Amino acid sequence: MKTNLDALLTALYVHLDDHVLRSAGRPRRRGPDRVLNDAELVCIAVAQVLLGCDSERRWLRSAHVRIGHLFPRLPGQSEYNRHLRDAAPALYAASMWLVRRIPSWHDRVRLMDGTPLRCGASRATVNRSSLGEVAGYGMDKSHHAFYWGAKLMLITTAEGAVCAFSLAHPKELDERKQAVHLLHVQQAAPGPCPIVCDKGFAGAGVQKAAADLGHVLIRHVRQDEPDPPVVMFPSWLRQRIEAVIWTLKNQLGLERHAARTAEGLWTRLCQRICALNAAIWHNWLISAPVKRSLIAYDH
Repeated sequence: MKTNLDALLTALYVHLDDHVLRSAGRPRRRGPDRVLNDAELVCIAVAQVLLGCDSERRWLRSAHVRIGHLFPRLPGQSEYNRHLRDAAPALYAASMWLVRRIPSWHDRVRLMDGTPLRCGASRATVNRSSLGEVAGYGMDKSHHAFYWGAKLMLITTAEGAVCAFSLAHPKELDERKQAVHLLHVQQAAPGPCPIVCDKGFAGAGVQKAAADLGHVLIRHVRQDEPDPPVVMFPSWLRQRIEAVIWTLKNQLGLERHAARTAEGLWTRLCQRICALNAAIWHNWLISAPVKRSLIAYDH
C-alpha cells in the first residue's frame, strides 16, 4: 500500500463486491460490456471526491497516475460520466451499508439540520436549467440571502456519519415538512432516539410526527414560545453537524457540484456522502484518533 487512500479503496472494494454490490446473477445490460463493475465504479467515484477533483474530465487525466495501480481498467471521460449518472442507487446503497457498519450507528442520539444547496446564480441559468423539478427560490436564513437551488436535509450520528438525507424543492416542502418526510421514509437510527436540531424545527406538527415514531426533538427555545420546554440544549452537538455540512460542501466539493439535471445532482450528493461515510468507516477500522478526519486520504 502506498497511502491510506490505497488501503481505504482496497477494503471498500472487497466489502462492496462481496456483500453489497455483488454482480453475480444480475441480468446483462444492453450495449457493449462495461469497463467497470458497480463496486469499482463506486470506489473510483469515492477516490475522485476525496482527492478534490470536481471535474470528471480532470479526474480521469490524473486517475491513471494516482489509482492506476489499483484499477488498471479505467474508462474514457464520456463513458465514466454516463455510468456515474446511473450509479446513484449503488452509491446510495454503499452509503447506507457503510453507516450501519460504523459503531456509532448504535449511539442513542442523532443530529438533524437542513442547508441550501445552490444550483445557479443568474436568471439565464434558472430559465435554461433542467433542475426545475427539485430547485427553486428559497431563503437562506443563516446568511440572510435568497438563493436558487434545492434544500438538503441531513440526519447524522454524533461523530458525523450520514444516516439519512434528502433533497427537496424549497417552495414545495419547508424545513419541517421535509424533516417529517425524511423520518418516515428512511431509517435514521436502529430505534427511537433523541434528535438534536435547531429552532427552525419548532412546531406541534413536527414534534408530534417525531413522537409518533418514538423520537424526541431537542432544540433551542424560541423567544415567542409561551411555555418553553425546560431542556438543556447541547450547543456543542449543533456545532458538529455544522462541521459536517462544511466538510460536504467545501472539503468534498458539494458546493461545486456543477450538476445540470436533477439526476446528476442526486448522484453527486450520494457520491459525497458515500466518500464521507467510507472515510469514517475506514478510520474506525484502523483505529484513527479522529474518526471524521479526511487528511490521510486527500493526497
